[in-house]
Amino acid sequence: MSSPPPSLPTGWQTVIGLEVHAQISSTSKLFSGATSKFSIEANEHVSFIDCALPGVLPSLNGSCVEKAILSAHALGGEVSRCSIFERKHYFYADLPQGYQISQLQEPLMRGGKVSIALEGESSREISIERLHIEQDAGKSLHDMLAGKTCVDLNRSGVALMEIVSEPMLHSGEEASAYVSKLRSILMAIGSCDGNMQEGSLRVDANVSVRAVGGRLGTRCEIKNLNSLRFLRQAIAYEAMRQYEIISSGGRVSQETRLFDSEKGVTRGMRTKEEAHDYRYFPDPDLPQVTLTSEYIEGLRAVLPELPDARIARLVGTHNLAAYTAGLLAEDKYLSDYFEELSSKVEGLSSKDVANWLLGELSSCQRERGVGLAGLVSDYGLSSSRAASLLSLIGLGKISARAGKEVLSKMLEDSDASPSSIVEALGLQQLGDREELLPLLEGLLASNSAQVSAYRSGKVAVFGWFVGQAMSLTKGRADPKVVNELLRELLSG
Repeated sequence: MSSPPPSLPTGWQTVIGLEVHAQISSTSKLFSGATSKFSIEANEHVSFIDCALPGVLPSLNGSCVEKAILSAHALGGEVSRCSIFERKHYFYADLPQGYQISQLQEPLMRGGKVSIALEGESSREISIERLHIEQDAGKSLHDMLAGKTCVDLNRSGVALMEIVSEPMLHSGEEASAYVSKLRSILMAIGSCDGNMQEGSLRVDANVSVRAVGGRLGTRCEIKNLNSLRFLRQAIAYEAMRQYEIISSGGRVSQETRLFDSEKGVTRGMRTKEEAHDYRYFPDPDLPQVTLTSEYIEGLRAVLPELPDARIARLVGTHNLAAYTAGLLAEDKYLSDYFEELSSKVEGLSSKDVANWLLGELSSCQRERGVGLAGLVSDYGLSSSRAASLLSLIGLGKISARAGKEVLSKMLEDSDASPSSIVEALGLQQLGDREELLPLLEGLLASNSAQVSAYRSGKVAVFGWFVGQAMSLTKGRADPKVVNELLRELLSG
């Protein structure tokens, strides 16, 4: 991929509004009983309604409405007591009805906000225009048959929440922080699993540029961004593309574009339609959704702990830095696992546990291509088993270096306990002074030149001695004891 484009020059500003499509966590689709479960096999989960056979009628899934109302409460929006489903007409090969059932005039929610903060900056609130419910389309497949396009309707009819922000974001980093925060909120309340790789959460970015303080420029919409990294790259490229057009005397055309992640560029897809082009009208087969105040407020009362509240609690209870607490709170599963783990580990602080989760364990996830839930379910890394490993480190029975080796073996054999692996591999930490003393005396005796250099003032040589000692013991020596003994011997 090409190198990242430069940022806009001083005096120019990127303006971004986001449309986030979040799949509602539900066992079935929005208007049919077909499962909404992700599948690699094409057309495995398709009902007569999903493929729009003549005479079939939609039936609204009430649990999807409930999850959307919970989301509205979590975002601080105003839930409409009456909302209407409408038909949005356009033609795609993967839209079997020839229209999408969505909401325009009377969405489920208006207003709301998401608070974001980039590292080292104060937080600010991004306003939300609306949240509405709609059905997903299918998917066109261009790589199954040579020269042909196939259609997979597994996603056809899957329930989505479209959450539309006001154009208040000004960089890819801010947009990424907004989506990350929004994702964490939806995951915390269980209304969306947030899996961007499987398409459970996708982003359309409306991007324009302007002189600071000037009128909004012509926007272009970048469709279907399914990773935060791609979101940042697409916005950076598109902003510079538009600036170069304007600065050379041209005019930006309003259009829909796609992001080529391999080349790091956006490409024109079609001219951008306005709302009237879709010929919206109320769906005659679906009555309006009418909600009582008691029902709406009853759902507000069962909201679980939201990410901002959890961050504050993690900072106060576990003495974590706000940034670290924020990383944990992005994923409810991760933060729950952290709290379970912290309560079981001996000899390590909560900060140490958090650093291990975000560092060593995160690396293991990337290497294996699985999330934390995958390590737990497929590799047997329960919080109790992980706590046994970390306690061996915390109590000084093995070194942190040996802990990495033990973790690797634990993931290879889900039945093996950390202590049995330590014993089998002989990884017990050497912390006995009497055992280490002759080894270090021999090290100094065989490296008299380095000893003389240290004693003549080249203190940096000390680190070399520590490294040699750790190498001789294959990382098993207790670094604290090694440092103490070396200083005693070198000062003699």
